[in-house]
Parts: sequence; structure tokens; C-alpha cells
Amino acid sequence: MGLFGSKKEGGILDVIRCDQSDYLIWKWSPSGEPSKKMNAIRYGSRLRVKEGEVAVFVYDKEGGMDFIEGFKDEVLKTANFPVLSSIVGSAFGGASPFQAEVFFINRAGTIRLPFFVKKISLSEQWQQRLFVPATVKGAITFNISDYRAFISKYQMAGYSMDDLSLQIRDMVERYVKSAVTNAPYQLGIPVVQIERGIDQISEAVQAKLRDPLAEDFAVNLRRVDISDISLDTESEGYQALMNQGLAQADILEKQFAATGEATSRNILDQQQIGAENLAESLRINREETQRRQRLATESDFLTAHQIDVQGEVARTAAESLGELGGGMGGGDGLNPAGMMAGMMLGGAVGGHMAGMMGGMMQGLGQPGLGQQNLGPQGLGPQNFGAQPGMGQQPGMGQQPPVPPVPPAVQYFVAVNGAQSGPFTPEQLRQMIANRQVTAATYVWKQGMAGWAAASSLPELADAFGSVPPPPPAPPAL
Repeated sequence: MGLFGSKKEGGILDVIRCDQSDYLIWKWSPSGEPSKKMNAIRYGSRLRVKEGEVAVFVYDKEGGMDFIEGFKDEVLKTANFPVLSSIVGSAFGGASPFQAEVFFINRAGTIRLPFFVKKISLSEQWQQRLFVPATVKGAITFNISDYRAFISKYQMAGYSMDDLSLQIRDMVERYVKSAVTNAPYQLGIPVVQIERGIDQISEAVQAKLRDPLAEDFAVNLRRVDISDISLDTESEGYQALMNQGLAQADILEKQFAATGEATSRNILDQQQIGAENLAESLRINREETQRRQRLATESDFLTAHQIDVQGEVARTAAESLGELGGGMGGGDGLNPAGMMAGMMLGGAVGGHMAGMMGGMMQGLGQPGLGQQNLGPQGLGPQNFGAQPGMGQQPGMGQQPPVPPVPPAVQYFVAVNGAQSGPFTPEQLRQMIANRQVTAATYVWKQGMAGWAAASSLPELADAFGSVPPPPPAPPAL
């Protein structure tokens, strides 16, 4: 945008108007040439002010001013110019020329004022002995929002837009130099990467400039644009900072590589330990399942095996019956006493053998039962008795049936949202010791209404108290 326009037409009786399309403040001249002098304007000339413009008549007498806001298109009359009426009326009765300067102000226009700041020395916060020369390029954009305050500030007598631009530029360069110099400290940006902070620096300069420009120059700052911050890459300070930065980057790269390698090893070790623990748990679970299935099969055939043992004992007793009878009776006839003794002996021995087999099978299913079915003397008299079908007499002891093996308690575990199991109490305690199951892990068993934390089960609560805390992390390399 040009600061001044030019008017090719002019005269004593003329049309006073602004034909410029891109301006902020424009001074009208009858000759069309820029001038700081008063112009002779004849009463009766025509004034045209477009929408968005303000025409300011500045008179040399008593510093009076008339403001005419657009849109206006009319002949100069004293009725429309309060100050002019007193001047013209007192001079020549309202018919002679009068002296005035006419300024047109574009209320919607803006001025873009470029700046170039040299001889800026930048240094790092941690290395203030090394300086890097820099230059800054940019521009500010401003307008006149309050034209009455602007006119009152400058009175427009001998006004020059060039003088105003020079004064504003000096202030802008001072604030830009301060903001760029402090950027490495305030924004934490390395000097060699200072252009990363162009946006932040522009915003900081704009915030600092707005009020001083309004107070000192009566203009409204629209924006500050820093387009380039150039460093002297051939300077000694720049080369030294670059070498230090490369050395630090190399050290950090090696540290990151070492840390990454240690982390990878730790992850692989943890995965291997987890895989081994899982394989061991699956092996134990498989063996326990096979053992339970084998015990269940043997328990199903226990009754049939008991009958076979009793029958074998009965046959053996029958074969020995004759010999026993011969020894007791001394003849070849029937010996009732020997027969009764043989039957009682066969029944007792068969019952004892069956009970012993049942106790052995039950002992396999329930560790710790030992030989509780054998009596204090091994084959004690309390284990002898008549068996069903052997003709026992009322009052004689009868062998009770073998109690069924109680069902084993089985637990299911929720791992990563998926159900795993079943596990025996021993397996679950081993998993707690290996930290595969924590106090917060959800478990379930038959009879529970829903899943619950492992630590909330009374039979498992003591298992968590015996688990040592996690080992400390290995020291960083």
C-alpha cells in the first residue's frame, strides 16, 4: 500500500476527492503534487467523500478542523462546515478563497511496514561465552481505528507519513531484538534451531508492541510477521555450538542404544520365564488330570474287584474244608464244626482283603490316609467279618462299603479377559508363588456366585502373605 497518492487534476474551483484505491492517509493538492503547504480553496468547490473515508479540513487560522465522514457529495457551504463558516464569513463575506489542508483517511485501510534488524548476538543459556550473529526480517501491519485520536495526536500540521513510519520502525526493531535475543532462554530453543520459535517470537513481539503503538502513535497494531531469522553459519560461535551439539547427540544415541538393548534383554528374559512357568503349570495340570481319571476308573471297578477277591477266598476255603474236617473229626464223615470254621475263615479273610484293597485305592486318592483300614496289628481282628452272600449270622460284624472319593476342588483363572483352567489348589498356590496369579486376579470355583479376587478367598488368603515382593529393577547401563 502506498503512503501517498497523487492527483493529476487541480484548480481553484475543483472537485476535492481521493481517487486512490490503496492508501491509509492521503493529502489532496490542487496541482496533484505532494505539498506541505496550505492550499487555496474557493468557496463553492465540490467535495466528494466515499463510504469508509473521512475528509479532514485543517485550517491555518486557530488550528481549526472540520471532519466530513463519507458518503458525501456536495458543494462546500458554510452551513456544512462550522469552522469554515467563521473563517470565510469574517474574511471576505463568504466569497473568497480560504487556506486549508485536506486529508483523506481510509478507515478500512492498513499499512504494512517492513523491518530489518541487524547485529543481534545470540547465545545459549548453558554456554554464554559463544555468540552467534543473527539478522531478522519481517513486517508489521497497522491501521487507524480512531481517526479523531490520530488527528488530535498529530494536529496534521506539516504531517508526514514517512516520519511516522520511521518512528514506528525504531520501536519495532527494539522490541524484535529483545524478543529474539531472549528466545533461547525464555522458550528453551537452541540457538542453532532458533527458527523453530518464529511463531512464538512473533506473538511475543505483537503482545509487547500493541499498547505502546496505541499510546505513542495512535495506531492499531493488526499483526507482526517475522519471516526470517538468519544465523551467520560461518561464525566461530556457530561452528563451536554445532560441534558440541553433534557430540552430545552421539552420546545420547549410544545411551539410548544401551538402554534399548538392556530393555530388550529384560523383556526376552521375562517372556522366557513366563513361558517356562506356563509349560510347567500345564505339565502339572496334565499329570493331575490323568491321575484323577485313573483313580476314578479304579474306583469304578473296586466293587467288582472286591467280589472277585471274596470269591477266590471262598474257593480256597472250600478246597481246604475237607482237610480241615479230616483233621478235626478223624474220619471220612461230614464234620459240621469244620465246615462252619472254614466258612467263617473264608469270609473273614475275603472281607479283610477286600477292605484292604479299598483302603489302598482310597489312600491313592487321598494322601495321608496311610493304613487306616488295616488296624493296629495289620491284619487285626476288627477287619474280619462275614461278607454278603457268605451266610453270616445275625450279630456278626459286617464290613461297611468303601466311601466314594470326594470330588477335588478345581479353580478357574481369568487371564487377560480369557478363562484358563481348571487348576487344583496346589497348582493355584504354585502359580501364586510364581506371580502368575496376583491378589487382584479373578478366580472361580464350583459353588461361587461369580468371579472374585483371589485374595478374597479364605483358603488362598494366606498364600499371598508368603509371596516375596517383586525384585528391584536392574540398574540402568
